Amino acid sequence: MAETSYTSPDVAGRVFSDGALSIGLSLPLMKADETVANVRQQLDLAKLADALGFRALWVRDVPLNSVDYPDPVGHLDPWAFLGALSTQTERIALGTGAIVLTLRHPLHIAKAAVSVSALSQGRLLLGLGSGDRPGEYAAFGKNTEERRALFQRNWQTVAAAVGLPSQVLPDLATPGAPDFLLLPVTTSDIPLLAVGSGSQSVNWIARHALGWMTYHREPEGQRARYAMWREAVARDAAGAFRAFGVTTKLDLSADPNEGATVLPLGYRVGRRALLDLLKSMRDSGTHHVSFALSATGRDLRDVMTELGSEVLPVFHAP
Repeated sequence: MAETSYTSPDVAGRVFSDGALSIGLSLPLMKADETVANVRQQLDLAKLADALGFRALWVRDVPLNSVDYPDPVGHLDPWAFLGALSTQTERIALGTGAIVLTLRHPLHIAKAAVSVSALSQGRLLLGLGSGDRPGEYAAFGKNTEERRALFQRNWQTVAAAVGLPSQVLPDLATPGAPDFLLLPVTTSDIPLLAVGSGSQSVNWIARHALGWMTYHREPEGQRARYAMWREAVARDAAGAFRAFGVTTKLDLSADPNEGATVLPLGYRVGRRALLDLLKSMRDSGTHHVSFALSATGRDLRDVMTELGSEVLPVFHAP
């Protein structure tokens, strides 16, 4: 499989920039005791995030829920959600964190991606993951043991279809079959990101993705992760920019001076200590952090507004 080339459209440059850190939010934005998202509220919060200057909104693909799945939230279908977000926001990037590449047909993914890109005027960041729940694979007639090869094959099909020039790679090419087109036509490549490992090596990810989005780890662990990533980029994408981003749970204290307390996958912290944490992440090589807000005891709009006025200006150039 050939290395993927990127033209680095403006949407990618606003979210991922060498030596800088940008901040986004993971949707849905909900209180700790909620399991069903209020769709109207989510769109209103997305508009607020856009107005405050957050750089990206990330949505997840959770095809099926079960009683033993740790995330009880009933996520909207990502493509329907992204379509609505496209019409309700103006500048903020819209990212998938991630579409389950192995459980959807890659041409359906590509068609949805170019549609959202057209609706949002080129603001889509297409994050792709493999999923890892055997029961969910079985429900879709797939085998988790095949996910590595399936991920690579489907990635190739999506990349060909959403890149420039666009090329449709059919599963089967019957005699006399026409050459297919994918419409609407995009004016630039849709950036592809690996979210999680997708059962691939970091070298494979460095060759084929604009960047790697991973999960929160404590600072030492994250620095080691980033060092591994840079080594892979140096080996397999020498001279190219490759982004590194993380998703971090954040419970922002109303007390700006409260120190950081470690939570599963993140922190409870006041904004002053949060600034120090974010500067350390930037200096360690992280290009983007997406906050999964956990607003215990606080209104989500208040948390977002505090971040927008006190934190974003430190990291986002005007």
